[in-house]
Amino acid sequence: MKERFLAYIQYEKRYSPNTVIAYQTDLDQFYDYLLLQYNITDIAGVSHPVIRSWLVYLMEHQVGPRSVNRKLTTLKSFYKFLLREGVLEENPMRKVTSLKISKRLPVFVEKDKMESLFDYIEFEEGFPGSRNKLILEMFYATGMRLSELVNLKETDIDFHHDTLKVLGKRNKERLIPFSKQFESQLKAYLVEKQNSFGDNNDLFLTDGGCRIYPKLVYRIVTRYLGTVTTMEKKSPHVLRHTFATHLLNNGAELNAVKELLGHASLSATQVYTHNTIDKLKRIYKQAHPKA
Repeated sequence: MKERFLAYIQYEKRYSPNTVIAYQTDLDQFYDYLLLQYNITDIAGVSHPVIRSWLVYLMEHQVGPRSVNRKLTTLKSFYKFLLREGVLEENPMRKVTSLKISKRLPVFVEKDKMESLFDYIEFEEGFPGSRNKLILEMFYATGMRLSELVNLKETDIDFHHDTLKVLGKRNKERLIPFSKQFESQLKAYLVEKQNSFGDNNDLFLTDGGCRIYPKLVYRIVTRYLGTVTTMEKKSPHVLRHTFATHLLNNGAELNAVKELLGHASLSATQVYTHNTIDKLKRIYKQAHPKA
């Protein structure tokens, strides 16, 4: 049943390859635990106390609350599938609750530091420098995910309407607008790319002319963010957080930011309002006579 479930989330639910791998890993660990601790090989014989004992086992082995809750999400989806397939008549996950965790606010780069990155930091000459700068500009100008950037094609660019077509989670397409300034930077990069490698529909390429890969993008972002900030976390996702936070700080509507980020629900976007509220509190304390 495990294999059928994984095929279901991959081909019917259209989960990303990374998500499918994560679900498979979680289920493999759960099955191993059932066999070693209880000698259970039939998933139908699992009760909610057994599942809770697995959670205790994970926490005793230093697995964090967020990771435990992710594994619970995997099990909830799996058992819903088993019910749907008629393998089970009762769902043991109904009596298992997620762990309470404190909200972690998104880390973002201050506006002046982002300005320093693009205005004062020197990039290499030629194609590598042009590509590296555009990657950083792309994340900050659009808020897209790392996987979305890696898979961008030249044909995804619409210069007539100044939009990018992005394929997000679960193969959901969305359009992201870009500014005239970004348009000129994008066109300059495409000329550099054409001169270096000729026709290639992949938007971002390695120094050797192959399609760029996530680890290289991560290294590029980490390297250049390190020139303007000393904060510990420096990643493409930090630039996504920065995009959203700066938009909200400058008066953008929450629903609009939700659409730009490609979030399925507004609750996923609301986490960015905490940073905005912190800014409002500082302004209030500085400006109000009785603050």
